Amino acid sequence: MLQTIKNAWSIPDLRKKILFTLLIIVVFRIGSVIPVPFLDMQALSQLMVDNGVNTSNSVLAYLNTLSGGAFSNATLFAMGVTPYINSSIIMQLLCVAIPPLERMAKEGEAGRKKIATITRYVTVGLGLIQGTAYYFYLLNSGVTTYKEGFSLWFAAVVIILCFTAGTALMMWLGEQINEKGIGNGISILLFAGIVARMPYTINMLGQYWSLGLQGSTQFFFFVPFWIIVFLAVIWVITFMQDSERRIPIQYAKRVVGRKMYGGQSSHLPIKVALGGVLPIIFASSILSIPSTIQMFWNPTDGFWASFFAAFSTTGWLYMVLYFLLIIMFAYFYTTIQYNPIEMANNLKQNNGTIPGIRPGAPTAEFIRKILSRITLIGSMFLALIALFPLIYAATTGMGGMSMGGTSVIILVGVALETVKQMESQMMMRHYKGFLD
Repeated sequence: MLQTIKNAWSIPDLRKKILFTLLIIVVFRIGSVIPVPFLDMQALSQLMVDNGVNTSNSVLAYLNTLSGGAFSNATLFAMGVTPYINSSIIMQLLCVAIPPLERMAKEGEAGRKKIATITRYVTVGLGLIQGTAYYFYLLNSGVTTYKEGFSLWFAAVVIILCFTAGTALMMWLGEQINEKGIGNGISILLFAGIVARMPYTINMLGQYWSLGLQGSTQFFFFVPFWIIVFLAVIWVITFMQDSERRIPIQYAKRVVGRKMYGGQSSHLPIKVALGGVLPIIFASSILSIPSTIQMFWNPTDGFWASFFAAFSTTGWLYMVLYFLLIIMFAYFYTTIQYNPIEMANNLKQNNGTIPGIRPGAPTAEFIRKILSRITLIGSMFLALIALFPLIYAATTGMGGMSMGGTSVIILVGVALETVKQMESQMMMRHYKGFLD
């Protein structure tokens, strides 16, 4: 990886892209420390400590991790990229369910631009909703400086618009990385936010280690165990990213004029981790919706209080839904990206066949079964790695590290995808044509 980055840095074109990406990350971090006006920062800090947003296992703590600590400080980028991710999920689902949007998505570049424009509007709408919810959470917690009269309404409008503007700005920053930088813009911003929280994680490990040295056996063994799990997760994610199922392909011989073409053996590679980190991100974003609703209305007893409590990251309902959503989104992403019928038709047009499988419908059915099995394996790995820290936190009570699995999956997945994009761009620039 380091050698790939070094080689990319030596190419002027790629060096500019890397520097541009780093510049966007710096802008993102600056926006993550600029607080919105009309808030009592001392009361806000105490509120976050009382609710454990910086260290606990709540969904709010996870949102804080993805935003790089901006959520707990109520800064310009407090909403993070969650509204854009939710908007993308909604649009992908609607493109499958609504025929006009499906036709628009198939119109090529023009259709994709229209879909992207609609996604931006939906992102701003979701950012406005989440910003309003966060404002009511701050208002009900006594963090706002104005509590009645015209000043209250004026402060509410300013705070909500600041949160919404931050959402739109983050979306724009991500798109700029896509156009002029390296890697997927939203993924890079997620990566930067999680890396920004690493000092807090290291500090917490140090606190656990200190407690272990003072005689607490539970905490004494926790730090080495967490490090081993951390390294194991990195190895598993790297292994899954590089794993693939190769379907053998045999091309028939054909004579054109005096030359013979075909008669070669090849393979059709299908990656095990087809969706990468997207199923994890999508599932986490969907499960953040109940916590957003809870900001508007936070019951203290009764059915709804128990319902929202079940959506804490150590609640059984959260874990079950998290597991199922990861698998569902993995299959959904595979369905969107791969069409077995189209793949079978392409093989047939190029005189290619799978040994022992007839061309046409039998080939499409065979590829569909392979995709289904591979997606199940990949999604189960992702789900188990994401859930293991949550289960450990629920059984030991050490919830401060409960989001480690998901964070590491995103970190490793984004890093590998970005390095592979660098390698592909370097290969394009070093490719020699027939005139060379």
